[in-house]
Amino acid sequence: MTPTDVPHPSGPTDPPSPPGPAASDPVRARRAAVAKWNTLATRAGYGLYLVGIVMFFVALATSFTQGKVTVITTSMIVGSLLLAPAIVLGYAVKAAEKDDVARGL
Repeated sequence: MTPTDVPHPSGPTDPPSPPGPAASDPVRARRAAVAKWNTLATRAGYGLYLVGIVMFFVALATSFTQGKVTVITTSMIVGSLLLAPAIVLGYAVKAAEKDDVARGL
């Protein structure tokens, strides 16, 4: 057995997969980054809405203290501030991708 016949211990030698369209086009790469942050903002916004709604029913079942009202109000306001631009940007990213596909890019 020659030294060239010995398998290399570093693992498989499969060539790396070719980069996708987002990696080669800076506009698509930026759009993918915006979509990722948009997804996080959407989840956080809806999560804050959920916190506000659950806290509302907890307060309704027990008593409306100042702390509970503050949590409800703050979670609804911050959730709205996150969701408003996230919804608009989500539609913008989807429309841009749809336009790229229609144009064959």
